[in-house]
Amino acid sequence: MMNLLEINKRIKQRPPFQMIERVTELVPNESAKGIKNVSVNEPYFIGHFPDAPIMPGVLLIECAAQLCSLVIAPDGAAEDENKLYVLLKVKDFKFLKPVIPGDTLEISVNCVMMTEAACEFDAKISAGGSVRAKGRMLFTAMDKSLVYKDED
Repeated sequence: MMNLLEINKRIKQRPPFQMIERVTELVPNESAKGIKNVSVNEPYFIGHFPDAPIMPGVLLIECAAQLCSLVIAPDGAAEDENKLYVLLKVKDFKFLKPVIPGDTLEISVNCVMMTEAACEFDAKISAGGSVRAKGRMLFTAMDKSLVYKDED
């Protein structure tokens, strides 16, 4: 449904932090499915771990969060240009089996609650037919000016 170039028009992340490479399904404000190909050339494998490369769990969560952003703002921008959705809470995320170089991640996210102020998603990350990680994420809408405001 969306290739890398189309995804680049809709999300702000770029390599090496862009985690979604293909979107196979997208239902605005409801759900999405996407693909991440895990390559041994990704920079975090240098130190995590040199003799047994494993994709960090926080990056698995980031994969799902980037896919969620496409569900929340399917046209590439939130209705209000001053609004920014940020990850507020990660709930009950379980890492069931390590993700290693060569894996193709199949990520699915489903919106379970959406209000003007917050969105909650169930996420599942699979590879090779087995679930590698799953959990729930809560996002909140913030005014961009509050995010970048200097604290005195």
